[in-house]
Amino acid sequence: MKKKINLLIIASVLGIIALSIVQGYLINNTYKLKKDAFIKETRRSISQIDDFSPALDSLSGIWQDTFLNTVSDYKIDLASKSDILDGLQLVMDSINDTYRTEYQKELVKKNIPYGIKFHKKIKAIILLDSIKNDTIFDVEKSAKHIILGDPIADEDAIGVSTTSWQTDHTSSRIINGETKDIVFYLLFLTQDKMDIAGWEKIVFKRMVGLLLLSLLIFSIVIGLLYYSIKNLITQKKIADIKTDFVNNITHELKTPLATLTLATKMLKKDEIQQQPQLVDNTINTIERQNKRLQKLIDQVLNNSLGYNEIQLNKELVVIEPYINTVLDDFLLSVKSKNVMINRAFSEPNQTILLDKFYTTTALLNILENAVKYSGDTIKIDCSVDSKKDLKISIKDNGIGISDHDQKQIFDKFFRAGNKEIHDVKGLGLGLYYTNQIIKAQGGHITVESKEGTGTTFILTIPFN
Repeated sequence: MKKKINLLIIASVLGIIALSIVQGYLINNTYKLKKDAFIKETRRSISQIDDFSPALDSLSGIWQDTFLNTVSDYKIDLASKSDILDGLQLVMDSINDTYRTEYQKELVKKNIPYGIKFHKKIKAIILLDSIKNDTIFDVEKSAKHIILGDPIADEDAIGVSTTSWQTDHTSSRIINGETKDIVFYLLFLTQDKMDIAGWEKIVFKRMVGLLLLSLLIFSIVIGLLYYSIKNLITQKKIADIKTDFVNNITHELKTPLATLTLATKMLKKDEIQQQPQLVDNTINTIERQNKRLQKLIDQVLNNSLGYNEIQLNKELVVIEPYINTVLDDFLLSVKSKNVMINRAFSEPNQTILLDKFYTTTALLNILENAVKYSGDTIKIDCSVDSKKDLKISIKDNGIGISDHDQKQIFDKFFRAGNKEIHDVKGLGLGLYYTNQIIKAQGGHITVESKEGTGTTFILTIPFN
């Protein structure tokens, strides 16, 4: 059964890991889809701002006019390629602050609530000719970057669109006193890029509902799995305890029953009936075994009571003589064994209200365990401290109790080691009942023990 539970736990853990991986994969994919949808939505919102903004359109006209005039000068060798680029950079720098301000105004008009940086970056300027094209600027081959708008780091830049501006331009120039037309066909390529401030947080906020739902479902699955496994383990423990109890009480009942059966058969024999002494002895044996059976039954019935069901009959007792009486009576009951009890009292004449019958039962249960789980020479130290509360400490030199068993030592039907051992008799009810008796009187019981070095039980009962 334990092996099956371990396999179930391993399978459950592997299932949770697999579920986590699938869940993570789905969330990651959802995140990417949300991110792509958000960026596309933003692209659509800003893609035509330049075309529909009179202010931005007029600013574009300024640099375009200046640029075309410089290209015309280049065609008649009055300007170089560097002059074209420097002039273009100069005019873009002069209008850049105004361009950025107007662009932000357009974003506000479009109700875009998050911050956006935007710029146009020139990719290429080419004079087209049927014989040979003339490349004035190619960003891939040049270290120069001509930008209109906000500066954006390459790692943060998100592409919006690539714009191709083609124009067939004609202008007039006076050359050597003659007016000549200068005609050229121009290809002007630009790339629009943006940087959305905190776009990760924006996408995450849009996913909060999904993340919370996923976390809730995942938590429910883990909770149900934990609850199921815990219940299964608990049921197994209960089943083991019941099995152990049935085995123990069966063993305890077999001995007196076997003795009763034998005694009954003896009484039927004529030779026994003719000997009054043997008949009396046999009857006495039957009476003892009957009392033993009754005691076992009463132990099971009484120990089924919880501390709140125990009816106390408190009376005023003097602590020292009362404890001494219990210890003396116990020594008489185990006179066949080598038992020594050391006694120590802090307050000789202290009195307390307690139920003598139940308290005696609790003390005897502790003392009997000390004898059961000790060697041939049994040493018990009983110290009583009654300065604040009644604190009775009973220490033995027995085999001790493991840390694992100490956690369950006061559970009903539990026996240390949870083994079916019959050289030490018991039903696993004594310490449970002792704990219930002390709790019924408002006190508590603790245990201190190490395997091989003995055990100390401390019973504390308050004065009020």
